[in-house]
Amino acid sequence: MPETVTGLSRTDFVAAIARNRRNTAILCIVLILIGVAVGAGIGWAFGILADAERTGEGAAGYAVFAGGFMLVFSLVWTAIALFLGDKVVLGLTGARVIAKHEAPVLWNVVEEMALAAGLKMPRVAIMETEALNAFATGLKPEKATVAVTRGLLNALNRDELQGVVAHEMSHIANDDVLYMTAVGVLVGLIVLVSDLALRSTRFIGHGRGGSRKGGGLLIVAAVVVLLLIGLLSPIAARFVQMAVSRQREYLADATSVKLTRNPLGLIGALEKLDQAPVRFENASKAVQHLFIVNPFRKFGETASALMATHPSTGQRIERLRALG
Repeated sequence: MPETVTGLSRTDFVAAIARNRRNTAILCIVLILIGVAVGAGIGWAFGILADAERTGEGAAGYAVFAGGFMLVFSLVWTAIALFLGDKVVLGLTGARVIAKHEAPVLWNVVEEMALAAGLKMPRVAIMETEALNAFATGLKPEKATVAVTRGLLNALNRDELQGVVAHEMSHIANDDVLYMTAVGVLVGLIVLVSDLALRSTRFIGHGRGGSRKGGGLLIVAAVVVLLLIGLLSPIAARFVQMAVSRQREYLADATSVKLTRNPLGLIGALEKLDQAPVRFENASKAVQHLFIVNPFRKFGETASALMATHPSTGQRIERLRALG
């Protein structure tokens, strides 16, 4: 029987990719449901408060309307963000698109990995920092960009550079930028709406009371619902966002090995990235989940189960060795 590590056989690329796709899809659905639940909860609470008789009748209608509105608005807002996403990412990271003569080795590696992935040659960009990092952006493969730091280009040998570029090419092929842009917008919307719900509780209680016996209890219930939404839903949404990000990294690692047929290149690159003393402090936290490793901090195995944007490097290397 093949040797197994963390539940994966040595050549189980297809299973690793399929599992990570499935997990990501489930997490994205969970995030959408959180958004709808937030809208429905706020709608129900305000339906109660808008009912002068405090009977609770009609609150369900408010909940359905608000939940539906949250769903439609989040989809529209996500579409707008997707249209402008790649330009924003390049601007936030200071990545400069280059010509072939400026970095011929990098250009050739990107060209090779694009061919291996069956994708059109993306644009190539460099970030002028000694930090070791890389990312990919672009909502369509034909309009994508692969960006690496100057420090990465100087520190890695060709096999390691090929592993990193294949990882980023995998993000393009797997529509990860699309996923993560959509997830980021949804999380931001949930946080914004939840904050409004929390702030609204300050102004409740100054209006007239209900004429029915249970009116006071319904008001208390509405306030409690708004408080819970304001406090808990942003945390839940962040958890889901980090989990989606980690699943996409595992998927890109597995796909990178599938493209290069050489896990040692990416393993060597990840080891150097993990040991690099310089962090990319000028990067924006808004796009930290797009990098191959977090530009600000390292995550251990315990942190990766909570709010980490990336799995621990040790876990990633272990999985890559299992796929070898």
